[in-house]
Amino acid sequence: MATPTTGPATGPATTAATADRTVLITGTSSGIGLAAAVGAARAGYRVVATMRDAGRSGALTAAAADAGVADRVEVARLDVTEPGSVAACLDALIARYGRLDAVVNNAGAGRVGTVEQDGLDPVRAAMEVNFFGVVEVTRAALPHLRASAGRVVTVTSVGGVVGQPFNEAYCAAKFAVEGFMESLAPVAATVGVHVTVVEPGAVASEFVASQAIDLPALLTAAGPYAPALQSYAERTLAAFGQAQSSEEAAATVVEALTAERPPFRVQTSERARAFVGAKLADLDGSAVQRLTGSWVG
Repeated sequence: MATPTTGPATGPATTAATADRTVLITGTSSGIGLAAAVGAARAGYRVVATMRDAGRSGALTAAAADAGVADRVEVARLDVTEPGSVAACLDALIARYGRLDAVVNNAGAGRVGTVEQDGLDPVRAAMEVNFFGVVEVTRAALPHLRASAGRVVTVTSVGGVVGQPFNEAYCAAKFAVEGFMESLAPVAATVGVHVTVVEPGAVASEFVASQAIDLPALLTAAGPYAPALQSYAERTLAAFGQAQSSEEAAATVVEALTAERPPFRVQTSERARAFVGAKLADLDGSAVQRLTGSWVG
C-alpha cells in the first residue's frame, strides 16, 4: 500500500458521521472513481483509492491536492480479477487503520460488439471484471463491514436495468451485479450492512475514451450488422454529447456513503431516472424494445 499523498490539509472539516471512517474504492484512476475518492475524502472519510496500476495515480493525487484532501487519500494496488490482490489490499488496510466502514465497487470495463461475431471470450472477460470482480471484493470485505455496520455501494449502470444494443456482454454483467446486490441487500441488512446500487447514465469520462473503440474497423467486421451498428454509434455519440460530468455522478456515490438511510437503488441524473423508470414500468418489455429498437433501425 502506497504512502498517503501529500498536500495542504485545507479541505472541509471532518463530519461527526464520517470521522475516522475508512472507505475502499475500486477503479479510481479516472472518471467516477477518481471523483468519488476526492468527494469521499471531502466528506471526511479516509479513502483507500485503488487501481489495477498504481502508476496511473497522478490524476487522482493532483485532484486530491487541489481539493485540499491529499492527506486523506491513499493509493493502493488492487486488481478485482485477482483474489490474492483483493485479499492483500484488505489485509494492508486493516493493518493500517484497524477498520473498514464502506466499499465502493466502481472498477469496470466496457464492451461493444455482438455475440455471433465476438464469440464467448469477450463475454467471459466482461463478466470477470464487471461481475465476478464485484462479488470478490464484496465477499472479502463483508467480515470487516459486519464489524463496523458498514456499507456496500456499487456503481452499476442504467445498462444494468435496460439492455442496450451492441452492449450484450456489458449489460449482462451489470444485470448480474444488480441481481446479486438486490438479493444480497436484505441478507446483509440482518447483520447491519447496508447495500446500495448507483446507476449512472451517459457520463463524460475517460472510461469511454479508454475503450479505444475503432468504429471503422468494427463496421468493416460487422457484416450484416453494420447498418444497425452505424445507427447505434450515431445515436450513442449524440447521447454522450449531453453526458453528465464524473463529478456530478460521483456526488450520488458520496450521498450513498453519507446519507443516514440511503435507498437501495439510486440514479445519478434525471435522464437516468427517466430511462430506468421506463423499464421498471414496462411489464411486457414492449416499451423498451420499441425504444432500443429505434437506436438500430
